[in-house]
Amino acid sequence: MEIKPLRYFLAVAERLSFTRAAEQLHIAQPAISMAMKKLESELGVTLFHRYERKVSLTDEGRILKEYAKKVVQAADDTELAMRELDGMARGEVRVGIPSMLGSYYFPPILMAFKHRYPDLTLRVIEGGTWKLQQMLEAGEIDLSVIVAEAPNPQLETRALTREQMLVAVNADHPFAQKAAITPAEFFKEELVMFREGYFHRRIIDRLAQAHNITPNIGFETNLIPLIKSIIKQGFGVSTLLGMVIEENDELVTRPFDNNVWLDLTIAWRKGGYLSKANQVFLEFLIEQTEQQNQRFNQ
Repeated sequence: MEIKPLRYFLAVAERLSFTRAAEQLHIAQPAISMAMKKLESELGVTLFHRYERKVSLTDEGRILKEYAKKVVQAADDTELAMRELDGMARGEVRVGIPSMLGSYYFPPILMAFKHRYPDLTLRVIEGGTWKLQQMLEAGEIDLSVIVAEAPNPQLETRALTREQMLVAVNADHPFAQKAAITPAEFFKEELVMFREGYFHRRIIDRLAQAHNITPNIGFETNLIPLIKSIIKQGFGVSTLLGMVIEENDELVTRPFDNNVWLDLTIAWRKGGYLSKANQVFLEFLIEQTEQQNQRFNQ
């Protein structure tokens, strides 16, 4: 079986549209339709339910989708490995970083990496941790910073740092006079939250669920300066990592009464091929975070 028909199949299966798949692949729609009919004939199964304007996967199509992902990813890994052996590597690092970390924790590390390795291309993809993990598993990125939760058999991980989630309020808020905040107190307030899918939001949603409370979310935004501005003006409270709070923010932070910690890790696909550029970045990142953690603990 050739790889190209599997790439075509995955494009249709992901978009459930022959037209959109053809646009993505920059080929004519009849060509992709013919390739799918040929693939079905070779396999002896029907992969798609075809309606007048809709496409859906059959049971056989859903099974093939999972296997095709692995086959295509293995082929891409092999091609990259061979290019590197032949001295043709592009030297590109594709790393996913959650926005809160990308704005505050990682800029010095990324700039230091670029200074040490000026010839390597660094492509940073911002997103929620869940979306980044999906992209990592699909091979769309090579490395990603994620929040350590349940073990994932598809990923290898290495601990980076531990950060505390803190309640953030303005200086006039009653919470500023308390040593710690209970979840019940926190959820009585109007909240400023990240959108769903980001670790900031996932942690708070889980905390609310654990206490059987429905959060009162007044604002949803991923713009940290806007979150800070809303808090400062007294229109809501939020939770932020200590790393993002700066002196001129004029905000007060307090821990929850039962501390909420986030364990941040760097992850990559188990058994996947990491290019030399990505291996260098991984080693550099671990080295830098260990140095930062040592300075913090001194």
